Amino acid sequence: MAQIGAVEQRDERTGERASSVRWTKLSSALRSLVGKAIGDYRMIEDGDLVMVCLSGGKDSYTLLDMLLSLRRRAPVSFDLIAVNLDQKQPGFPPEVLPRYLEELGAPFRIVEEDTYSVVMRVIGEGKTLCSLCSRLRRGILYRVADELGATKIALGHHRDDIVETLFLNMFYGGRLKAMPPKLLSDDGKHVVIRPLAYCAEADIARYARARDFPIIPCNLCGSQDSLKRREIKAMLREWETVDPGRTERLFRSLQNVSATHLADRSLHDFESLASSPGHADVAESS
Repeated sequence: MAQIGAVEQRDERTGERASSVRWTKLSSALRSLVGKAIGDYRMIEDGDLVMVCLSGGKDSYTLLDMLLSLRRRAPVSFDLIAVNLDQKQPGFPPEVLPRYLEELGAPFRIVEEDTYSVVMRVIGEGKTLCSLCSRLRRGILYRVADELGATKIALGHHRDDIVETLFLNMFYGGRLKAMPPKLLSDDGKHVVIRPLAYCAEADIARYARARDFPIIPCNLCGSQDSLKRREIKAMLREWETVDPGRTERLFRSLQNVSATHLADRSLHDFESLASSPGHADVAESS
């Protein structure tokens, strides 16, 4: 594969010819953000085997590309293995990822599990499949990580995914919860990392177009992207139009949480609050 910026690339969205300097700058910026996220959250350590979950979409291709690049200059030694879960969705091209990874020279494993038939049998066509599909996929990937001896599981979620999830949980679940950059599984056996946590989706899309990744469509099952998430995406796009940088500020707010100024009694002992001796208790007006 040609390295980013080695030749001029065409921006498919605008049809403009982009200079090698422009794409080199984009590559460097993304690599810097990924490196910072890894450092800030101590995502990768010396001796790690990182299992990179590769779906065939722009995000996971970029994730693998960034980690391969960073590994060559990282201050710690770690190994990577790309893993794709072929869920036997109708129309999925099984030859695309093996061919790409063989040409890239990256270690990989293709896992074939017919979760599509299971989901269709349990839930039925025309209904929202994502929740059950996600649970099945997660269980399989955890099992494969055990088989490979992987110490970290890398997912391709980016900054916009994290902010969208925040609003999905707030609007539809009544919870102040997003996707953490680093997560310990419920059983305590697996560490999940999201090295693209600081990266904007628009920049990842530009990078993927420049690198000409063999993208596999994400709509094979017909309900990969739920209506609610699409609504949140549209809301954030509109906000960015009227107030550029708002999504970045929303993400930064997740890194600057004041539990005492929220209302969760499990995070702060509101019941025991009292004024200091010599000062009268004053109830703050609403």
